[in-house]
Amino acid sequence: MSSQDQTIVATAAPEITNQFKSLADVGWYGSAYLLTTAAFQLPFGKLYSILSVKWTFLVTIFIFEVGSLICGAANSSAVLIAGRAIAGVGGAGIFSGALIIAAHTIPLQYRPIYTGAVGAISGIAAICGPLLGGLFTDHASWRWCFYINLPLGGITIAVVAFLTPSMTPKRTSTLTTKQRLAKFDFLGMAAFMPCIISCLLALQWGGTKYGWGSTRIVALFMTSFVLFCCFVGIQFWKQDNATLPPRIMKKRSVAGAVFFSFALGAAFFTIVYYLPLWFQAIKQASAARSGVMNLPMVLSVVVISVFAGGMISAWGYYTPFMILCAAVSAVGAGLLTTLEPDTPSSKWIGYQIVLGVGLGLGMQQPLMAVQTVLDMADVAAGTAVVIFGQTVGGSLILLIAQNLFQNKFIGNLGSYVPDVNPALVLAAGATGLEKAVPEADKAGVLQAYNDAVTTTLLVPTALAAVSILGAAIMEWKSVKGKKFDLVG
Repeated sequence: MSSQDQTIVATAAPEITNQFKSLADVGWYGSAYLLTTAAFQLPFGKLYSILSVKWTFLVTIFIFEVGSLICGAANSSAVLIAGRAIAGVGGAGIFSGALIIAAHTIPLQYRPIYTGAVGAISGIAAICGPLLGGLFTDHASWRWCFYINLPLGGITIAVVAFLTPSMTPKRTSTLTTKQRLAKFDFLGMAAFMPCIISCLLALQWGGTKYGWGSTRIVALFMTSFVLFCCFVGIQFWKQDNATLPPRIMKKRSVAGAVFFSFALGAAFFTIVYYLPLWFQAIKQASAARSGVMNLPMVLSVVVISVFAGGMISAWGYYTPFMILCAAVSAVGAGLLTTLEPDTPSSKWIGYQIVLGVGLGLGMQQPLMAVQTVLDMADVAAGTAVVIFGQTVGGSLILLIAQNLFQNKFIGNLGSYVPDVNPALVLAAGATGLEKAVPEADKAGVLQAYNDAVTTTLLVPTALAAVSILGAAIMEWKSVKGKKFDLVG
């Protein structure tokens, strides 16, 4: 559900922007979810390490369901964004919870197969996301993109409640609930959450609503920096009771895994949100059709994720797959920056396959890295910080990409069609460009849009390339041979 929710809005976003006249908010439809997912990722990692894994997991699903209900019933862009933010809180604990449950029950050597399967399921969900988003938008309503989570969530809650054994970390199993909660880092979270939110707000508003040098933007950045310093200080002060114990980040494999996840996650989410916009605006595809046009990338991710997981279980080493992932993903993303309005389908299909192969090789491997180098007691925190890197990367870079896209598009309009009012074009949304401008100006507007998208795609290209630095500092550890005490 959480994977589907990350992509389902991608193909529905153009229609949502049309209904609410809110193209300027399109980045928030993805970033609001990713923002709260990022802000709550580490807190849930801590909760999983001190409370019942099963019941914490169930709470996250319930929160996700509430957010989905609000999104489906939204009567304005602001309410939709609020619902996405609430759903993101639940989403923060769903993916990491599933992996932590696996860490408690599956031997390390066989976990690459499981994480590969998780990657495949995430890929299938990503396939269903754009397709369902397009189908609902074209044939029913975009609101069903969110209502669909309600029955799925209900079934999941029932299955987990009755079939999953209760699992409590051994080091807190003898403590009372009050004693366990006393180990939660409330002070650290009081600094961490507003730190992330302040930074993302500054990136969202800077250069659009307010100038980069305005008092408001500078204050937000300064607030974020001060709170980040406070959070780091609190972590060193609290040591083992910290949200992120310093000993974890001192391991170079963990630091490399977080950097790799940050860069590659940011690249992935940027492409997932902006490629459908290109299909709908430039190729005049419907929302459903644009979902189908995304299949080459996502199917490639699914197939290669399973293949890579099996290879790592057999061979033992994950680092080479991460290095290949960075190199191939950078090539695939770079090819997408060459798109033009007349690019044939053979090219954009091939470009997506190259990108999907690259992503499939390495997106899941940072999770294996932290589970290999950390003790079982630290796996929950390690898993959470890797997923945090991925989600905060998506949140930050999506906002930067939105800012870049909007400014570039407005500038391009001034060059190609100076007589067209940029405000009217922006308000029209991606699927409304044809109706928003006179026939004589359509070609210029489409070229301006195309160039804005391809310029924006330079961001994920660069990020995919630099992700190799994270892989380069990783230790070459094998998943074979290490033993954990499993909890059932």
